[in-house]
Amino acid sequence: MPKHKPTSPVAAINGATLVLAQQGHKKKGNFERSPTPPTSELDDADGTTVFKDDPYLEPHRGYFKNRFNSFRKWVKHIDQHEGGLDKFSRAYERFGLVPNEDGITYREWAPGVKEASLVGDFNNWDVTANPMTKDQFGVWTCHVPNKPDGSPGIKHGSKVKITMVTPSGERIYRLSAWSQYVVQDLSVSPIYDAVFYNPPQPYVFKNKKPIPPKDLRIYEAHVGISTPEGRVGTFNEFTRDVLPRIKDLGYNTVQLMAIMEHPYYASFGYQVTSFFAPSSRYGPPDDLKRLIDEAHGMGLVVFLDVVHSHSCNNVEDGLNMFDGTDSCYFHEGGRGRHDLWNSRLFNYQSHEVTRYLLSNLRYWIEVYGFDGFRFDGVTSMMYKHHGIAYGFSGDYNEYFTGNTDEEAVAYLMLANYMCHKLYPGFVTIAEDVSGMPSLCCPAEDGGVGFDYRLSMAIPDMWIKLLKEKSDDDWDLSHISFQLTNRRWQERTITYCESHDQALVGDKTLAFWLMDKEMYTNMSDLTDRTPIIDRGIALHKMIRLVTIGLGGEGYLNFEGNEFGHPEWLDFPREGNGNSFHYARRQFNLIDDDLLRYKYLYRFDKAMQHLEDKFHWLSSPQDQYVSLKNEGDKVLVFEKGNLLWLFNFHHTNSYTDYKVGTEWSGKYTVALDSDDKHFGGHGRIDNSTQFFTKDEPWNNRAHSLLVYLPSRTALVLKHD
Repeated sequence: MPKHKPTSPVAAINGATLVLAQQGHKKKGNFERSPTPPTSELDDADGTTVFKDDPYLEPHRGYFKNRFNSFRKWVKHIDQHEGGLDKFSRAYERFGLVPNEDGITYREWAPGVKEASLVGDFNNWDVTANPMTKDQFGVWTCHVPNKPDGSPGIKHGSKVKITMVTPSGERIYRLSAWSQYVVQDLSVSPIYDAVFYNPPQPYVFKNKKPIPPKDLRIYEAHVGISTPEGRVGTFNEFTRDVLPRIKDLGYNTVQLMAIMEHPYYASFGYQVTSFFAPSSRYGPPDDLKRLIDEAHGMGLVVFLDVVHSHSCNNVEDGLNMFDGTDSCYFHEGGRGRHDLWNSRLFNYQSHEVTRYLLSNLRYWIEVYGFDGFRFDGVTSMMYKHHGIAYGFSGDYNEYFTGNTDEEAVAYLMLANYMCHKLYPGFVTIAEDVSGMPSLCCPAEDGGVGFDYRLSMAIPDMWIKLLKEKSDDDWDLSHISFQLTNRRWQERTITYCESHDQALVGDKTLAFWLMDKEMYTNMSDLTDRTPIIDRGIALHKMIRLVTIGLGGEGYLNFEGNEFGHPEWLDFPREGNGNSFHYARRQFNLIDDDLLRYKYLYRFDKAMQHLEDKFHWLSSPQDQYVSLKNEGDKVLVFEKGNLLWLFNFHHTNSYTDYKVGTEWSGKYTVALDSDDKHFGGHGRIDNSTQFFTKDEPWNNRAHSLLVYLPSRTALVLKHD
């Protein structure tokens, strides 16, 4: 709980007299925003509902009660002193530079300084022109009135800073923690400048927000690398060039990385300095709004990669040492520093830090229209050791003992509770490698509240297999186990490879499979070599078995769907600041002479098949009926479809008998060996298969199929 006295219940901003946002129902796109969530549902709960689905949690009942009580105290505290979560989390409407009828009001929390003033182009950087007054809670305020002609006292595009004097007499300059637009001129300095963003004709959203679907097919993308050219791509180029491809492929969700402003491009967006500012290297904020609006018009929902696990170590243009102290937004001392990432760690117990972070989430939803969040670094947040040099075995004592950072877990519960209660249908995803039980159960039931967790063990499995074993030595039982090893009723986003596997120092699956031959033998004008033949076949099969068996949602990192031939390496000193590998060569799939088009077509067929049969969200249990290690054949039922995989490198099987629970006629829904997908066309896709009333592999019926080597076949039944 907070260490300092909270604000009064009258004004939500530390004693200042404000016009508060009107409460009650309000529509934001297609999300119906509820009034302040009632706490009665929390009053009647004790945080142990999760035990119904997992009785092995029973020895930790006391832990769950204490964790839930901490979360409930936060909600009640905010209700009592801030007028509820809705009002509390709208601080972005009051902090920073806020235009109003008679001018611009500026507020900033900086409890450690004795003087503060607003400076910038508008007052010739005069530290005496716009002094600020401090309230009892450390919030500084000043007002810049309109000019006599009624125009704003600070022009759109003006550079601004807050300057402060510490108790020792040192004058410091900082960018507002609430800056909504910051720019960087590397030819002058790597330090960002804050720019007052108040365009006279701001972007107006045109399209209705779609509701996130139950079967998430996520296209993970980075705007800057989304061009074949060796430079930073823009929001507008992504809107024009990449969104139509995502729609064509059949994905229903775009997950944008590296949006929050970060000074070092090669950090992949994970060293944030300005949490409320979309990265200016891709264009102005309104261009991001247009991107999201156009995506909504295509029926795509858009998720944001949220970095609340840590903050960049920068001082002059970041949050570090914001008011000259070590402990403004962060824990002081060693607890406030991440040794591996060289970054600062938030003090989630702080009232004002919680206000800041929750308001940051609301800002991206309300102002930009995001439909979901992927929370980065959740493992680092939830444990005091941050997962550094710690291997999780699955023993429950690893999660519910002194290793857990209860303050961070309470914040995650609060963040998830707020997003889901204020925006029913909103989606949250946790990047967690630890496998914490109850992570994806509602906060009011005692869970942490996420909708999904990322299945991070699956891409590790595929890379390990490709690195260490030939495919004729693959253990199908191991593959099947890893794909299905997830907690019951806690949904998982499965994937073969994300941006992590694409980074330099590792290889994409396509590169592991085909390596240097991708530069010489990916043309249809050349003979197909054994390496290329194997690579194309297994690339398709790995993706299909993963989306078929691995989870309740699916993710792909851009370019991997067509076997992008190179790793990802951002401009840095070690590579001569080259953009050569910081791009996605979409031009490769537009060249009809190259074989990349086959992988693209298969991924498209796979996504559209899921859109038709919805096996990711199917309530019907999946059933693995066959794992034949000698034949290298895997068979399972999922989503009213029969899935057959022959991973054998040479053996094809005629009249191969497989079991099925469903009787009747079967036809081909997807064939990885189709020539349209770069296969050999060994299966007649007009073939009809009929079951016999002969039980097989613990299924009530059976049928005979032709199953060529390195081929996946999906059958639908009438």
